[in-house]
Amino acid sequence: MRRTLIAAALAALALSANAALFEDEDARRAILDLRTKQTATDDQLKAALTRQAETNEQMRRSLLDLNAQLEALRSDNARLRGEKEQLQRDVAELQRQQKDIAQGVDERMRKLEPQKVNVDGKEFMADPEETRQYDAAIKVLRSGDFAGAASALGNFVRAFPSSGYADSARFWLANAQYGKRDYKEAIAGFRSFLQAAPTHPKAPEALLAMANTQVEMKDSKAARATLNELLKTYPQSEAAVAAKDRLASLR
Repeated sequence: MRRTLIAAALAALALSANAALFEDEDARRAILDLRTKQTATDDQLKAALTRQAETNEQMRRSLLDLNAQLEALRSDNARLRGEKEQLQRDVAELQRQQKDIAQGVDERMRKLEPQKVNVDGKEFMADPEETRQYDAAIKVLRSGDFAGAASALGNFVRAFPSSGYADSARFWLANAQYGKRDYKEAIAGFRSFLQAAPTHPKAPEALLAMANTQVEMKDSKAARATLNELLKTYPQSEAAVAAKDRLASLR
């Protein structure tokens, strides 16, 4: 009986030990399963992190490329702005030059275009070259260079016989010839002037000057005839007053 109890107890212990052994085996399997799952999870996580790192690297490179492109665009924009500003300056300078050229052409054209002038009460249109030569000749006359003035005025009359200045030029030419004591030429000049412009404001002066020239030539008879012509033709002129006094001195 006692042996039977002991055997039963031992059997129970054996069963208990086997049960414990089976429980430990299950635990180990569970732990191994957990470790396997953890390892798989870790591997998945590492793979995901690797992929994320690669993605981040790609994004970083893309950002770097984008920044480089943006910097290149900024540089191109700055260059284009500079070129545009330079082009605007060039265009402005070209426009200024064109304006200056146009103004210069206008000025030169105006210098070539006939201008309205008034000489000895006579208004007419004259080419700039006519005016220049006439004024130059009169300037020489006023300087007292009668020979130079006679030459300049003679050249003017020959160059511009139909000019509005022509009558006045003939009058002053005769005066220049008188000034250089070329009396015959002076008388012929005054006559030419009177024939061409009998109504000219200086016509009375021309007759008076011609009479003075004849006096210088000791031709009192011709002088008196010229003075009488002056009194008859231009009785209301100032020259007529001087002619009366001159006639009285010749008698």
